Amino acid sequence: MAGAIGLITARGGSKGVPYKNIKELAGKPLIAWTIEAALASQELERVIVSTDDKEIASIARQYGAEVPFLRPLKLALDDSSHVDVVLHAIEFLEEQEQFLADYVVMLQPTSPFRIAEDIDGSIRFARKKNAKSVIGMMHAPSHPICLRGMNEEGLLVELTEQRDESQLRRQLLEDVYAFNGALYVLQTEAFRELKTFRPTGETYGYLMPTERSWEIDTEWEFLVANLLMKNQLQAASRSKAA
Repeated sequence: MAGAIGLITARGGSKGVPYKNIKELAGKPLIAWTIEAALASQELERVIVSTDDKEIASIARQYGAEVPFLRPLKLALDDSSHVDVVLHAIEFLEEQEQFLADYVVMLQPTSPFRIAEDIDGSIRFARKKNAKSVIGMMHAPSHPICLRGMNEEGLLVELTEQRDESQLRRQLLEDVYAFNGALYVLQTEAFRELKTFRPTGETYGYLMPTERSWEIDTEWEFLVANLLMKNQLQAASRSKAA
């Protein structure tokens, strides 16, 4: 069995941001940021892009990723399962290339601030724990105790049992975490058996900094990410010049 592979999933269609995977972000196609981070990883043996789109495939190859197949159309629809996408890649590599990785690390292009250090750290953590899966996490922006539902009349509805005011003090609240979508480290054989990204009793979380956990799903998020990335690049440039 071979080492870990990075699997970048990038279909052509997108409702939130049309063609977002190759839309320019701070001078590069969005997918390029993830490809470059994956190629800089010391733990990934291969970096593979799964796409149904020839233009995305061409750009992915230009930035150094492998595109050994084009994803079937049935796996590129709005309601297509990411589980099936990963299984398809695993099966293709095993059947066509006799290549089976011990871990598959799913990397979505919509997390451009993730770096090689995050990828490597999560893989090493997974191996240390012999984890069936490790999911990228960040500190949750809000504690569940501060969340409410709202009915059709606009009245607020309690989501949890009612607490007294003292329990709303931030200093007294326990830490809670949210999925950041940046990485999923999947033990290959376990994933083929369980067929889920959902946490099980054997799923570990890998905490990432909030500033590297930004995920793009909307035009507004793309705009903000573009500004943040440009600012980050300018700061790095000034630091080198100093």
